[in-house]
Amino acid sequence: MVKTHRCKKLSCKEQPLDQERHRRIESLDVNSSPSLLLNIALALQHVLVLSSLCALVVETLIQEVDKDRIVAYVFFNSGISTLLQSWIGSRLPLILAPSLDFLIPALTLLSAQSGTAVACRGQCTEPEEPVAPAHPIRELRGMAVVAGIVQLAMGLTGLVGFALGHCGPLVLAPLLCILGFSIYREAALFCSDHWGMAALAVVLLVILSQHLHYFLRLSAFSVCKRLSVLLSVMVTCGVCAALVRWGHVHLNSVTHMLSTKRNATFIQSRNGPHSSDFVFPNDSVPWLDFPLPAPALPLLSGKSIAAGVAAGLSSSISSPAVYVVAARLLKAPVAPAHACNRGLCVDGLGSVLSGLMGAPAGLCSSVPNACVIGLSQSGSRSSVQLAGVLLLILGVSPQLAQMVCSVPLAIHGAVLSVTYTLSVATGITYFQHADVDSGRNIFNIGFTVFMSLALPRWFRLHSSFIQTGVPSVDVFLRSLLTLPVLFVGVLAFLLEHTVSGTLPERGLVRHEGTKKILSLADQQQGYSHSPNVVYDPPPLVMKVLDLRGLRTVPFCACRSPPVEEVVVTVPEMSSLLPDKDAAVSSS
Repeated sequence: MVKTHRCKKLSCKEQPLDQERHRRIESLDVNSSPSLLLNIALALQHVLVLSSLCALVVETLIQEVDKDRIVAYVFFNSGISTLLQSWIGSRLPLILAPSLDFLIPALTLLSAQSGTAVACRGQCTEPEEPVAPAHPIRELRGMAVVAGIVQLAMGLTGLVGFALGHCGPLVLAPLLCILGFSIYREAALFCSDHWGMAALAVVLLVILSQHLHYFLRLSAFSVCKRLSVLLSVMVTCGVCAALVRWGHVHLNSVTHMLSTKRNATFIQSRNGPHSSDFVFPNDSVPWLDFPLPAPALPLLSGKSIAAGVAAGLSSSISSPAVYVVAARLLKAPVAPAHACNRGLCVDGLGSVLSGLMGAPAGLCSSVPNACVIGLSQSGSRSSVQLAGVLLLILGVSPQLAQMVCSVPLAIHGAVLSVTYTLSVATGITYFQHADVDSGRNIFNIGFTVFMSLALPRWFRLHSSFIQTGVPSVDVFLRSLLTLPVLFVGVLAFLLEHTVSGTLPERGLVRHEGTKKILSLADQQQGYSHSPNVVYDPPPLVMKVLDLRGLRTVPFCACRSPPVEEVVVTVPEMSSLLPDKDAAVSSS
């Protein structure tokens, strides 16, 4: 017999945990509406995280005269695409931004142009004969347009949604891990600008997001957890500003990199005189400049088309992976095929718009912004929509965009280092649903992860190894073989479906009613959301997709599948009721 006082003690201990879990689930609700001030702060936090990715792209690619306007164009296009994504796309609280899926093919494209400063990175020799001036930005814009067309094709045909439905835990786990590891080189390069400031930002991020709330259980500290990235960046920027003012430290910022000469590389600018432009912004940049389509059309050369196809294929793998990360952190079901296809179509529209407006790279779902959901434990869709509005404001004001980009590079590196770790950790959680002691799984995991890290690294260092004689084919093959996310996605999917193994060994289960093969990760996770609440578009969009002319190709892959209704006939209803005669006779 169990003692009653012991039961009371146990119930008293479990009650605060249940209340804390209930508050956590409410904060992760995509339809939740935080207070106005908190919502603005969460939106600003997303904008700062996006600026880290924008800094990475701007740092490496932009060497043109109107650099400040191009940065504003990136913010403006990201704002429009983010609003579309949260309205008619996947409906997940995600930000659309440039990524490595576009940066690596862009560098490959620029390396095909001899004498390009960005591609050489200080190691090119002067050509003996004068080289005709190329149009690198126009070719990069053409690459973005082609990548957007590939994304649209993958979304409208439903190939990505179909493939995601056949990805078990042993495909998603290495994919998410490599997605997080893919940024380590660039993040370390940013942090190397000043390791002390980067370490300070990382320590503040860890304390505010992980330690402070559990040591001091107050509502104010829970707000600090939700705004851990924003507060860490603000405090570290304040320390940097004070040290720069006193002359004790010299830091680089994106604003300083934008002000370097055209023939100066990133490595050379780091070794040159440092700048404190994040304290004194450039007054020559206009406050208001509405973005208009670029006067010159994107250049669709053979090399730009080849790089665009590679970028579109890689982003078509990384964006669904980001959907998986966001759904896992939100404790929501994995995005169904129709939501995944709609989201990829919005990515494609954003990439095409970016190329036409003058941005040097396309757009896809931002990995660090999705990982911020886990750090802040806040997944409100309204915060992301407000972030999209803020991005539109930054897009029409190059001066404000310059202020956001004036954050030191070391802080950008710290933000990227901490946020991308959650993608790695999310991938590791999928291993628990498969048999990790199986020899098949041990080989598949080890081979996939090792080859996805080693081979792209080798081909990046030995780019001259591929020489087919056709420049466009060379650019296409070099881009494919140096994209780790594309490499791991294809390799993990092929090994999972070609190496024999039982369903429980692979982390799969067959549904008893429909006989469909489902992932154990989806069956064992306790969902706090209904799939319809998270992924279904607004009623107006659903009515448009249900129109007679849009029920077939190319919009059939973006529509929700029809709900099977069970019709109960009158005899079946009567058989469920008690027999009156039998009831009278028994009485």
